[in-house]
Amino acid sequence: MDKKITIAIDGFSSTGKSTLAKQLARHLGYAYVDTGAMYRAVTYYAMDKGYITDEHFDKQALINDLPHISLQFLFSPEKGFAEMYINEHNVEKMIRTLAVSNKVSRVAELSEVRAMLVKQQQQMGAGKGVVMDGRDIGTVVFPDAELKLFMTASPETRAKRRYLELQEKGDKASYEEVLKNVQERDYIDCNRQDSPLVKAADAIEIDNSKLSIEEQFEKVMQLVQNAV
Repeated sequence: MDKKITIAIDGFSSTGKSTLAKQLARHLGYAYVDTGAMYRAVTYYAMDKGYITDEHFDKQALINDLPHISLQFLFSPEKGFAEMYINEHNVEKMIRTLAVSNKVSRVAELSEVRAMLVKQQQQMGAGKGVVMDGRDIGTVVFPDAELKLFMTASPETRAKRRYLELQEKGDKASYEEVLKNVQERDYIDCNRQDSPLVKAADAIEIDNSKLSIEEQFEKVMQLVQNAV
């Protein structure tokens, strides 16, 4: 495969977008950009500064502080993937908690946050040979991507996956809490004013409720070959 393309993977939370994107990037020798981690990082920053809590969200304070937020993906040889850094601090573990999951959709609603991150994402993928996953990659970030995928699965399937993931990390969330979080994020993602989660007209939908990771990868690799 000599010709390099842009692969845009959108979809609901906990549909395994990142797992698939990492597999594809590793197999194809492409760069992988986890845009969800970027929104999680900004959310973690806002939580750390006290801009957002369960009770309030000082949106203007976060917007004013955006110029002071520097995001980087730095490759970790031990982990075998790039980890998220804010202002040169590794926050990979901190951004994956349910506490961040509960607030990330509210932060991602802010047009100023989206504008800043979309610009960075477009710069990261300017040279092709990139796999990017998120909510608006095929519609906003790379509307001209050669291959667009839209991932979906039932809320219950996604909540179960996320619950098991959190259990493995030692996070004490209950399945009911995780399901509620999945449903709330779906609602906010689909109904926000700026770049709501919608399937691009030319995206190929993949419902992986009943697909194994291997079956999904084989199916998508066929689509990559067709696109190239």
